[in-house]
Amino acid sequence: MHPAILWKRLDEGLAQCELCSHFCVLALGKSGKCGVRVNQEGTLYTLVKDKIAALNVDPIEKKPLFHFLPKSTTLSLGTMGCNFACTFCQNYTLSQPPKHGRPIYGEEISPKQLVSFARQYNCASISYTYSEPTIFIEIVLETAQLAKKNNLKNILVTNGFQSKKCLQTLNAYIDAANVDLKSFQESFYSSYCDGHLKPVLNNLELIKKMGWWLELTTLIIPGLNDSEQELKQIASFIYNHLGPDTPWHISRYHPAYKKHLPPTPTSTLEKAYTIGKEIGLNYVYLGNTPGHQTENTFCPFCGKVLIKRYGFQVQEIRITHNSCSFCQQKIAGIFA
Repeated sequence: MHPAILWKRLDEGLAQCELCSHFCVLALGKSGKCGVRVNQEGTLYTLVKDKIAALNVDPIEKKPLFHFLPKSTTLSLGTMGCNFACTFCQNYTLSQPPKHGRPIYGEEISPKQLVSFARQYNCASISYTYSEPTIFIEIVLETAQLAKKNNLKNILVTNGFQSKKCLQTLNAYIDAANVDLKSFQESFYSSYCDGHLKPVLNNLELIKKMGWWLELTTLIIPGLNDSEQELKQIASFIYNHLGPDTPWHISRYHPAYKKHLPPTPTSTLEKAYTIGKEIGLNYVYLGNTPGHQTENTFCPFCGKVLIKRYGFQVQEIRITHNSCSFCQQKIAGIFA
């Protein structure tokens, strides 16, 4: 165990975690919803600061980030645990066991070693991902600070349920984020994720104001969040509150964890794509559909293909100095 950050003492030995929007109040010996922060004798500790459970070199397109240093690689890391309990979680073997009192596995790897690995493998960035990086903020913060000093970018792949204090703590060190906007229904968040919608919407606006490069992902699940009305609500929120240049990744669901619905039909994803474009979003992408033309980046001004992709592989980039190589209009993103 290691001392945690972002919490406060309460009366009678209670400790309140201030890391995410659950704001868990922990009695002596109890852990929070994430399963990895525990109150020991009135002090909050983290159980994962020395337990890196997943570490890989990934294409940045896998995060997914399509407008942030395309064709670069990123050192991706994560621990066990999560502050959500999504019944359709794609990484449930990593995220969910600590909630049920199961052993927390991982390897002690220092921030210095992580930065060294990133440089050794010619990564342009470090991504905090796989589970929920909010719950291993101690690793994120120390590594991100050191990464900055070594000219590496820092990326969060997150459910967006942080506290405002958490985002402000990370603000100076994070360069880009992909945030899951899982639904536009509070009932979806409460029933299927053990979370809430409003904090995520508030945080998306705050992240945009802080100046991080922001992309969103929505996993479309048949019968749960795939109605035309809801897709219009999501696209309209992005357009009106985050701006038409904010990329929206619409991802295909495959059965996982506790949900065993059929995979999302391609026609549903294409419907969502059309809705996003009709609302006015400039960059809409389909995920988990290798070879579909909507994996490509099109110039919103002249319509030419600027970044050609197949799955996570970038085949061609036609952007020069952040501008379309054909019509010279500026393209939103960070490309160099």
